[in-house]
Amino acid sequence: MTDKTQNAMWGGRFAAGPDAIMEAINASIGFDRRLFAQDIEGSRAHAAMLAATGIISDKDAEAIREGLLTVLSEIETGKFAFSTALEDIHMNVEARLKELIGEPAGRLHTARSRNDQVATDFRLWVRERCDEAVGQLSALCMALVGQAEAGAEWVMPGFTHLQTAQPVTWGHHMLAYVEMFARDIGRFRDARARMNECPLGAAALAGTSFPIDRHMTADALGFDRPMANSLDAVSDRDFALEFLAAASITAMHLSRFAEELVIWSSAQFRFVALSDRFSTGSSIMPQKKNPDAAELIRAKIGRIFGANVALMTVMKGLPLAYSKDMQEDKEQVFDAADNLTLALAAMEGMVRDMTANRDNLECAAASGFSTATDLADWLVRALGLPFREAHHVTGSLVGLAEKKGCDLPDLGLADMQAAHPDITDEVYSVLGVHNSVASRQSYGGTAPDQVRARIAEWKERLG
Repeated sequence: MTDKTQNAMWGGRFAAGPDAIMEAINASIGFDRRLFAQDIEGSRAHAAMLAATGIISDKDAEAIREGLLTVLSEIETGKFAFSTALEDIHMNVEARLKELIGEPAGRLHTARSRNDQVATDFRLWVRERCDEAVGQLSALCMALVGQAEAGAEWVMPGFTHLQTAQPVTWGHHMLAYVEMFARDIGRFRDARARMNECPLGAAALAGTSFPIDRHMTADALGFDRPMANSLDAVSDRDFALEFLAAASITAMHLSRFAEELVIWSSAQFRFVALSDRFSTGSSIMPQKKNPDAAELIRAKIGRIFGANVALMTVMKGLPLAYSKDMQEDKEQVFDAADNLTLALAAMEGMVRDMTANRDNLECAAASGFSTATDLADWLVRALGLPFREAHHVTGSLVGLAEKKGCDLPDLGLADMQAAHPDITDEVYSVLGVHNSVASRQSYGGTAPDQVRARIAEWKERLG
């Protein structure tokens, strides 16, 4: 096929074929071939609508339908020859369709443009990625609920500033991430609901004079309705930006948890042991077991954040309606989606496989004067001290324990009474870490009863 023949796909406006550099910068088939299934699905819906409205004959519509199914099979089985000269997935499919069925292929593009075609294809693809993200996040949440259920009453240190703060339960900590990832599910669902409008039929930018039925194509493609403004339909990429925003927040949550897994699996903490399936060794240090999967998840956020910023930058200065800049909308979204999918799968695997070290968690929970707040609260409840005074008394006892090289429960009653004479031996009932977590019965607190109740709710919600 000559350059001039190839160029005829865009019409008779150009007498000469494209320069090699122009062809290279203009072509998108290297990445938008990923949209082949969506492109063919949209074309089949469009052809059926053209026949139903009498714009093309049923005979031509049937030839187009059968030809498109053949093209789909060829692509899926690796027999299709993609051409850079044909620029994009739309022209590659249409050119092959013409080879297969002849003249009827030329009628397929009636009442549409590549502008509304690509907007439809891309929207269908991103919609599928939203559904996949929801499924993966739900599976990850179930894995975390499983960990929470196994350790609903196991105590561990809760941290602020990465310093020991108060004892919490392992189950409570796991459920904190369930809450985060569940909000991520909500964001993907919200984005999907907003993007579920169909651009097809907007044509180049102004709609079409043909008597098309846009509601028919929207229904056939699973959209709630057609997009209501043709200019917006071909120039909107909000749906991709919303997907990237939701993906970025999800990646941030994954990165936070990955950071904790890196810390927890270290020799200094030994809170968890990651399975061999998600760890690697060192080339020179035989004792090493590196949490590489967690570290790579932590790094993936850069690519996903970067994709969000890149697409924002592409779109920020574009006048209505379509500009070729928008060809740069896909690669970063494809990359972000791929990396999010991989990161979610790896995190779910790590969570399902990891083993928490209950003894080490409890030992760490009891260190660092973690029950100091329980002591202050007891002084308020039992002695009626104002909290600020109770805070001061407790602080002096922490200082004494630190000087003696012991923890608060190891101080004698005489030491306690030196700080405040009304303290009784009842104070020791609140100083153990198990007593501490059991007392946190407020809604959303770390008490095992609260954790188990929340686990039951999540198991019902996640089904």
